[in-house]
Amino acid sequence: MTLLSAAEGGPVAVENAEGASPVVIVCEHASRTLPESLGTLGLSPEALLSHIAWDPGALAVSRYMAQSLDATLVYQRFSRLAYDCNRPPESPGAMPETSEVYTVPGNAALSHEARAARVEALYFPFHREIDALLRARLASGVTPVLVTVHSFTPVYFGKPRAVEVGILHDEDTRLADGMLSAAETAARYDIRRNAPYGPEDGVTHTLKLHGLANRLPNVMIEVRNDLIADDNSQRVMADYLTGLLRESLQSMSKQ
Repeated sequence: MTLLSAAEGGPVAVENAEGASPVVIVCEHASRTLPESLGTLGLSPEALLSHIAWDPGALAVSRYMAQSLDATLVYQRFSRLAYDCNRPPESPGAMPETSEVYTVPGNAALSHEARAARVEALYFPFHREIDALLRARLASGVTPVLVTVHSFTPVYFGKPRAVEVGILHDEDTRLADGMLSAAETAARYDIRRNAPYGPEDGVTHTLKLHGLANRLPNVMIEVRNDLIADDNSQRVMADYLTGLLRESLQSMSKQ
């Protein structure tokens, strides 16, 4: 089974590959585009515009951060509904049959062959690209810094979320600690550690696969998507997050 046509192009995009910054920004849920071979997965236009298909605003924030830092940006060009690249192949959430209040008919009872086709077409190329970038930096004597950027819905299963920005980490807390410390001084948003999700929710796969495995500083950023709904708010948030990240990196360099 061929998931992607030649006309659709590859699943991973890299911008500013030669960026001078050690920071590599990753956006796993950048796009709501589905491979043509999957149609609509049986979903309505409303569902395909919603947060279940992508992380609204995350790619724009990632781009502004990358520009400010002169960092490399890597992002997935297809929807998380086809394959969620922040989940390993064995995870039920990798090709979810349900997402929040939505059932995803096109992901129900997938055959082994259908699942394998998505893994081969979307997951492996994406993570191979990240791995290659990080290894190239290491080979040149630069210690990369891994930053993943996401957004989350302000209302989940009918319950409003007060948290505005989440700074997430797994076992390595170095970068997150520094950002949270900087946020105490620049208290512009309701910023919390490992919220609205945490490692127990399985959201740190990319951090573990590339950050922890290589002993690299790493952090995951979650932004409530109503705060990054237009270009101006995306720029403001990117500037804020970039400031926190810079302060954390400066603090780490002195240790």
